[in-house]
Amino acid sequence: MRYTLFAGFVFLGCALTGLAQDWARQALEKSPRHGEWVTVKHGNRAVQAFIVYPEVKGKASAVVVIHEIFGLTDWVRGVADQLAAAGYIAIAPDLLTGMGPNGGRSSEFASVDAAREAVGKLDADQVTADLNAVADYVRGLPAANGKVAVAGFCWGGGQSFRFATNRDDLSAAFVFYGPPPADFSAVKAPVYGFYASEDARITSTVPATVEGMKGAYKKYQPVTYQGAGHGFMRLGEDPAGTEPNKKARADAWTRWLALLKAM
Repeated sequence: MRYTLFAGFVFLGCALTGLAQDWARQALEKSPRHGEWVTVKHGNRAVQAFIVYPEVKGKASAVVVIHEIFGLTDWVRGVADQLAAAGYIAIAPDLLTGMGPNGGRSSEFASVDAAREAVGKLDADQVTADLNAVADYVRGLPAANGKVAVAGFCWGGGQSFRFATNRDDLSAAFVFYGPPPADFSAVKAPVYGFYASEDARITSTVPATVEGMKGAYKKYQPVTYQGAGHGFMRLGEDPAGTEPNKKARADAWTRWLALLKAM
């Protein structure tokens, strides 16, 4: 099965505006935290993932961060770093591992469009297996306390919601402007949604999702940020971002950390 279609949507991509990420790369280079690349193996496949550890005394909860349709970018790695700064082990798998030119990962693609096209062709079962392997890996780390949440943005937001239908032991799923899965009854974790008022393609699905999750007796708490557009978590960090996107990003980040703390 391919991801050309997902929950009734054709993924044409997230907002392209602001995708130049020198600012995100510079922030990563200045980080005092320990981030590294690890290889997570399952079956005949090896997935590259970027992991960042918090500077805490005790064991920490973990968050699996699923990238946008553009692949694993500096901004997504920066999100992992910021989660670690907040006290969580954050791991961001590159789901394009092995799919790039010469068998490379996201960074090997010549353009955003090429990476987006490759993500659109990923096999659903492979994505699930990759995410399960990464979740198992981070859950079993000596520094981890056993709690694992998943979060994703744009295409990754949809995958976060879908992963909550495929794994029993997730503490929470955080869906940032991604579409819902086809089967609400299969959801196995509390789901928290983050949406933009100026993003009708995705936000228009929220009312039906509320009803569907309620009918399936599942926990779903969406919030829509007024004036924000699709991709506001990234665009709100961009120094050139608009004020509505910056405010939405700040408010969503505060909410996200509070929900993580309450897991």
